[in-house]
Amino acid sequence: MQPIQILWVDDEVDLLKPHFLFLASRGYEAHACTNGQEALELVNERHFDVVLLDENMPGLNGLETLGLLKAEHPSLPVIMVTKNEEEHIMEDAIGSKISDYLIKPVNPHQILLSLKKTLNHQSLISEKTAHNYQKEFQKISLALMDVDTTGAWTDFYKKLVFWQLELQQSGDTAFVEILENQIKEANTLFAKFIEENYTQWIENAEASPLLSHRVIKEKVVPKLKADQPTLLLVIDNLRWDQWKTIEPLLSSIYQKEEESIYYSILPTATQYARNSLFSGLMPGEIKQHYPTHWLDDHEEGGKNQHEAALLEKQLNRLHVEHKHHFRKITNLDGAKSLVKEIEQQKNNGLFTVVYNFVDMISHAKSEMEIIKELASDDKGYRSLTESWFKNSPLFEALQKAKHLGYQLLLTTDHGTINVKSPLEVKGDKETSLNLRYKTGKNLNYPEKKVMEVTDPKSIKLPSLSLNSRYIFAKEAHYFVYPQNYNHYAKLFQNTYQHGGISMEEMLIPFVFLTPKI
Repeated sequence: MQPIQILWVDDEVDLLKPHFLFLASRGYEAHACTNGQEALELVNERHFDVVLLDENMPGLNGLETLGLLKAEHPSLPVIMVTKNEEEHIMEDAIGSKISDYLIKPVNPHQILLSLKKTLNHQSLISEKTAHNYQKEFQKISLALMDVDTTGAWTDFYKKLVFWQLELQQSGDTAFVEILENQIKEANTLFAKFIEENYTQWIENAEASPLLSHRVIKEKVVPKLKADQPTLLLVIDNLRWDQWKTIEPLLSSIYQKEEESIYYSILPTATQYARNSLFSGLMPGEIKQHYPTHWLDDHEEGGKNQHEAALLEKQLNRLHVEHKHHFRKITNLDGAKSLVKEIEQQKNNGLFTVVYNFVDMISHAKSEMEIIKELASDDKGYRSLTESWFKNSPLFEALQKAKHLGYQLLLTTDHGTINVKSPLEVKGDKETSLNLRYKTGKNLNYPEKKVMEVTDPKSIKLPSLSLNSRYIFAKEAHYFVYPQNYNHYAKLFQNTYQHGGISMEEMLIPFVFLTPKI
């Protein structure tokens, strides 16, 4: 095995011989040069694993050499070594993406530690993460047997997502697979928990967790202020793990004051959950009180065309006196215009924005091969979400909102799950088309793998007819009709869908943030 190659750049190279001997004894091969120009030539001629760079040299100084090195070899690790402790020197070096920073005089063990930290950083993280997860694995498995309350399920799901993100960073695929099996087992028990308790939650608000129709009343209205604008941002389909992925980007401009999970109503579909969120009512109540604002599944037309009106009616019922404005973003032109609108609405008490991009990712995955490749699993799905958010007009708009003093309420209507197992279902021509739930009067389905509701009124859902019912897919199942079964089972397998029962769909974020000063 070839020793690790080090280039040490220092005009006092004769003083480095003891270091070179020590490093050689530890499996490193050190090469020396006395100036920046020579270092640039050597790096272009041969491979080095890391460069140790003196900051104070005649000719090209360390910072100048660093800039030129990084311009040609951006991924080459550089450790800066200097006598100078001035803050601006450190800031310049760190800004040029050094891997570490050492103050002279240095001893051989300091150098060795810095090299290990720089060169073995990822493997050390991976080993530590794997070790920690191994210790936690048994605790997670045992804890799963005792999760029997809404609060316990949210805490448990947070823990699972934490380990998803940790293991993703470590790159340890073996432990990722083990965790995925734990998540699958958890979703089986979560579906049983929902089946046993959901009807009671709808009948008795005091016994239920926070559900979609109470979010505006209990989470949004109490935070409105007369002297500060509030941006309510509803990113469609935003799962908890996706929120945790974009959180570090937002943390540069906003301070997190509150972070919680609420439960999406069933079906976990936009037509139901988002209309419920904005109306403050369950879907059956929307149809009863505002029949012109509701379309059943089999009826043609947009199912979420009246969100602004439903929100206004709820705010009026709650006696909210703040001015408010509603905006839905469904394309790039609308997203670009949001930056200007943020400024125009700064004198309103509440500016509500629905942003549909994540929803478009999940639907495109079943239609576009490139999206299937980019988001082939949860890791890819999170990565795609992060990349979109970082480069989106939305992030630019949020930076603008921060400068204008908006407080930010970020939430969603439901999440999604990567579906794996098709279930054959039969229905008549009025049966809904969603892959994770069905409603109709002549449904035939595998009873043990779904949650069935024979009386929609019991969970305040609208009925298509006297004998209509709802069925909800559990875990990672999805519904396919018998016609062309194999074609559609293959088409939708491993795509992101919503409407059914899973932690990913139902346990969703609500976050309150204030602008950083």
